[in-house]
Amino acid sequence: MELVKQAFESNYIAPLGPMVDAFESEFAAKLGIPYVVALSSGTAAMHLALHCLDIGPGDEVLASTLTFIGSVNPIIYLGAKPVFIDSDLKTWNMDPDLLAEELDDCAARGKLPKAVVPTDLYGQCVDLDRILKVCEPFDVPVVVDSAEALGASYKNRSAGNGARASIYSFNGNKIITTSGGGMLASHDAELINKAKFLSQQAREAVPHYQHTQIGYNYRMSNILAAIGLGQLKVLEERVAAKRRIFAAYKKALGELPGIEFMPESSYGQANRWLTVILINSDQFGADCNAVRLALEENNIEARPVWKPMHMQPVFSECRKRQGSVSEKLFKQGLCLPSGTSMSIKDIEQVVEVVTSCSF
Repeated sequence: MELVKQAFESNYIAPLGPMVDAFESEFAAKLGIPYVVALSSGTAAMHLALHCLDIGPGDEVLASTLTFIGSVNPIIYLGAKPVFIDSDLKTWNMDPDLLAEELDDCAARGKLPKAVVPTDLYGQCVDLDRILKVCEPFDVPVVVDSAEALGASYKNRSAGNGARASIYSFNGNKIITTSGGGMLASHDAELINKAKFLSQQAREAVPHYQHTQIGYNYRMSNILAAIGLGQLKVLEERVAAKRRIFAAYKKALGELPGIEFMPESSYGQANRWLTVILINSDQFGADCNAVRLALEENNIEARPVWKPMHMQPVFSECRKRQGSVSEKLFKQGLCLPSGTSMSIKDIEQVVEVVTSCSF
């Protein structure tokens, strides 16, 4: 509130201003990625990242199928076509072996994708080094969707650090929020400068309004950046709270037959943005939808795991590399309430309802 007050007192309300500069600077330092640009959403960040890689009509982009549609829609905005890669059961993220198979087939056909977009699912980082190694012989850039993974780590690096570019979301449901907003980060100064230029309607640096390219109104406002700057200061606390909530759920539900929790990778630490379980109905006595409805009857919101992109009607014509793993996770997966303001009593109430659904 103090930072927002300062933003108002400075009379910088609209896009740009000292809070935007400060938020970008502190965010870059937190990530260990030198160049960032604060934007209106994570989707805008992905759109600009792909735009700056010259993706356009007729191109293909390989993407995680188990993700939120916001990381895939920008491929369509640019006239390109997504190709979906299934998950592995060890991390629920893009399977690097399937990615390698798809790239080999693309090379054999003589049409390589213009980018690979893996998602750090539910706050767990993809095996980025393996993905980079798979892509390197083909010179295909990697843009990581780290919208859900701020505060997570991969081999002691921040989520997304090491990719050609990475995107982050500050939507209202994320681990820190600016109410709406996003960030694009990269070690490539030229890419970020181009994205910054495009995000401000591609206005040329001349006194009059001159445009030689089509741009976008994607820049973050000074007020929202002030909120983000304040939220960034409690990121570690939020991650610790999310992980405590996960641990409490696992302690209470982990021994129940038919209940399995999203695994944590051996190469990093998830931020546990959401606590996600799989329910084997044959062993548990109810499926995940029955449990979700039981929670709803008690005024408790739970949601299914993301419906895989290859199952979405809008992408029915798109190619996929397998899909059975993500389909299983969707069929059996349930995201439990995971807000950092939850009390022990709240968690106990959720556990009581879930437990009541079993045999």
